[in-house]
Amino acid sequence: MEGVEYRAWDPRRSKLGAMVLKKFEIPLKKDSRVLYLGAATGTTVSHVSDIVSEGAVYAVEFSARSMRDFLGLADRRKNIHPILADAGRPESYAHLVGPVDVIFQDVAQPNQAEIAAKNAGLFLKKDGLLMLSIKARSIDTAASPKQVFKNEVKKLEEAFEPKFEILNARELAPYHEDHLGLIAKIKGSE
Repeated sequence: MEGVEYRAWDPRRSKLGAMVLKKFEIPLKKDSRVLYLGAATGTTVSHVSDIVSEGAVYAVEFSARSMRDFLGLADRRKNIHPILADAGRPESYAHLVGPVDVIFQDVAQPNQAEIAAKNAGLFLKKDGLLMLSIKARSIDTAASPKQVFKNEVKKLEEAFEPKFEILNARELAPYHEDHLGLIAKIKGSE
């Protein structure tokens, strides 16, 4: 069909793609406002942009090199707003991002749960959802991934403000070894 674009969404290159195949209920709608933490060069961000065609994707990336590649994509897709910043310092981009329906986080940092909580506290709407890919080997290379996942979930539930209720959590193997995908909401939100 003329004017229609078809692209492969490789679950081995996209944690969100893996979550789709692992039967997560993906909370993206055509008018969703999404904060995407860990945009890299924008492969998965482009798919999110397609889904939220009438919404917006605020895409945070720390690496200037990745951002250079990402900017070309953002120029072609008007609902993508690239932000060169450290996701661990959300106050540095608070003037660019308003309330969002969904936060999707895919960062390789040892403090992934803390980064998620900080961003949710500033940006996530009361009824919004957090989607997180926990990378066990970025947190602790010696501990068992299952123990790392358990510890990170406990941090999300108890250690930070806001606290979260985990709605769904599954390992992302065979697409991503030592990764846990999860969806959570802020405790007490409806």
